[in-house]
Amino acid sequence: QVQLFEFGGGDVEAGGSLSVSCLASGGAFSDYYMGWFRQAPEKEREFVAAIRWDDGVARYVDGVKGRFTISRNYAKKTIELRMNNVKPEDTAVYYCAAGAETAQNMVVVQWGPGTQVTVSS
Repeated sequence: QVQLFEFGGGDVEAGGSLSVSCLASGGAFSDYYMGWFRQAPEKEREFVAAIRWDDGVARYVDGVKGRFTISRNYAKKTIELRMNNVKPEDTAVYYCAAGAETAQNMVVVQWGPGTQVTVSS
């Protein structure tokens, strides 16, 4: 089964930029649909973005469209989420996810441990 590990994240001021990345190891990583979720304090985990390995087609939750970009590097087995013009409400633990694409977004079969992103105003 694929194993996921996030890196990057940290603290950033509102309006700034930050990237989080995810390394997929083990298993047939390219068989999985890859995505990012986030969970803010006292809120449910929510879908942020996802991407296909083969054609790079991506989808985003409405609140990050035009600000966040998800990309993949097949050779490095990494998924990156580039966050521009960040807002305090983007503060959350960001989780890398592997699973299958659905009509809504994705069903997750494996999670990474998560990485904290904190946006100060």
